[in-house]
Amino acid sequence: MAHTPYPESYYAASANAVPPRPALQDDVETDVCVIGAGYTGLSSALFLLENGFRVTVLEAAKVGFGASGRNGGQIVNSYSRDIDVIERSVGPKQAQLLGQMAFEGGRIIRERVAKYNIQCDLKDGGVFAAITAKQMDHLESQKRLWERFGHTQLELMDQRRIREVVACDQYIGGMLDMSGGHIHPLNLALGEAAAVESLGGTLYEQSPAVRIERGANPVVHTPQGKVRAKFIIVAGNAYLGNLVPELAAKSMPCGTQVITTEPLGEELARALLPQDYCVEDCNYLLDYYRLSGDKRLIFGGGVVYGARDPANIEAIIRPKMLKAFPQLKDVKIDYAWTGNFLLTLSRLPQVGRLGDNIYYSQGCSGHGVTYTHLAGKVLAEALRGQAERFDAFADLPHYPFPGGQMLRTPFAALGAWYYGLRDKFGF
Repeated sequence: MAHTPYPESYYAASANAVPPRPALQDDVETDVCVIGAGYTGLSSALFLLENGFRVTVLEAAKVGFGASGRNGGQIVNSYSRDIDVIERSVGPKQAQLLGQMAFEGGRIIRERVAKYNIQCDLKDGGVFAAITAKQMDHLESQKRLWERFGHTQLELMDQRRIREVVACDQYIGGMLDMSGGHIHPLNLALGEAAAVESLGGTLYEQSPAVRIERGANPVVHTPQGKVRAKFIIVAGNAYLGNLVPELAAKSMPCGTQVITTEPLGEELARALLPQDYCVEDCNYLLDYYRLSGDKRLIFGGGVVYGARDPANIEAIIRPKMLKAFPQLKDVKIDYAWTGNFLLTLSRLPQVGRLGDNIYYSQGCSGHGVTYTHLAGKVLAEALRGQAERFDAFADLPHYPFPGGQMLRTPFAALGAWYYGLRDKFGF
């Protein structure tokens, strides 16, 4: 049987030790079968177990193998499209409910870390950095918007103030969100998986779902076993493949690239980011970075539409890092990797139900660390018969990419090229 290891990344190299988990080789019965051991699946499993469900989680590779274990590790609030955009699309009532949930994911992460003693280098504080006056105007509007929904841990920063938190000459200002922050993403996933097992959940690795037998008692088939359940939660996101064709039609896997430097040492690390906040800029094709627990700089950016792996990741990302921090020109890059996230045309998550008993959430569109943790809670509520918050997401309109799957990549890349020009020339 094929064994899929973690990709070579800083996160895999520095992951906490965990026991090996078996592949499914039997026929089992459960209340809920969760497909995918990333954040969405693990969050769903935890909330369900805490409410008395029997849960079995199937993972095609290893816990956190996909975006959950490869992302930039930043806790960023709201959605990839903010609440004002949602409000214009669906009206004030639905937007109010979605707005109230926009800041919940970060709280869930902190609750999980505290409750289950997860060692994942959690640090508070995230910075949105403005390069242009237009971006600064947007941050001022965003602060007013978020405060309208009760989110008050925000500080606007002028050029002098932002230089106190990040040693980069590009920025004219920014916004600090103290409820943002950063984590070692793979260790968070591994800690959540251990929490699932501590509550009696069962987790199988190297056990891809190859077929779903739909019906009153659905069955998920793997290469060597099957799970009969009352409910199924599909949580594969960009790594789901074509297991559920209805979900593949309205989404597109995209790749993002990350590099990690050699350890910088305390003095240089503190000079770059004195308060150890994470940072993302306000460009459409944004760059993001932070320090690791052992004082490396983790720097990511760029999007490859269609999820192709670039031949030379360092050649793509290192120039971006040096533009922000030319003082790192002689610093060695120890790790470079890519990972896929799932993009929707609206850039809002897709949530719903197929038939009576197959639930799904996907398409975080690059904003998944916090949203996925909220999604797990919302899915668990729906299985318990409390569907108001689930329905608020499920009722969001979604559309296929123009030209179908064949043309979705070039169309998306063309759109990104246009927005990249807007970032470059400030229009």
